[in-house]
Amino acid sequence: MNYFFSSLIGFLFGSIPTAYLLIKKYRNLDITKEGSGNVGTLNSYEISRSKYIGFSVLLIDFLKGLLSILLVKIFLGNNFFILSFAFFFVVLGHCFSPWLKFKGGRGLATAAGASSIFFPIVLFLWIAFWLILKYLKKDIHFANVFATLLIIIVSFAIPEFVNKYSFPKAETNLLLSFTISLTMIIVLIKHWQPIKDYYKHKIGI
Repeated sequence: MNYFFSSLIGFLFGSIPTAYLLIKKYRNLDITKEGSGNVGTLNSYEISRSKYIGFSVLLIDFLKGLLSILLVKIFLGNNFFILSFAFFFVVLGHCFSPWLKFKGGRGLATAAGASSIFFPIVLFLWIAFWLILKYLKKDIHFANVFATLLIIIVSFAIPEFVNKYSFPKAETNLLLSFTISLTMIIVLIKHWQPIKDYYKHKIGI
């Protein structure tokens, strides 16, 4: 039952449509029908032109991930396998919210929040990769996608190192790599359209 409750906590927290609620309240707009249609920080800022709204979406989505992991740790036990369910489902809930007909954001802020107390080394490495890629390519979506891909590679290439800085540690390297990569794949799925648009623009289609 702990696995079910861990999944439920993660999914319910993740499914809270932060950007939709704030844009509806402060701009009376449906974010799913404006801009890129993405229910996340960047589209919130681009629609509202408000740094306050954009930052609020980022912060709350980050906290959704952090709190889901924290609550599972407190109430269901500090067990890697149990926490892995909350980690996956909080990102899944954010990306495919049932309250918005399974539309949602791209999952990065929520994954970052969950990683901050579960896999802090993953968050640190992702930010480092992102900064380098953003500097080289000057494109946010490109940096998002390839920083995420690099995290998947790292989780399989040096699982012992990642596991050393996981709280708690995974019972096996395979479980660690599987948990991280499965969650990152959800993020990549939600970036399919922007990265496709990026390459179309590059080759002039």
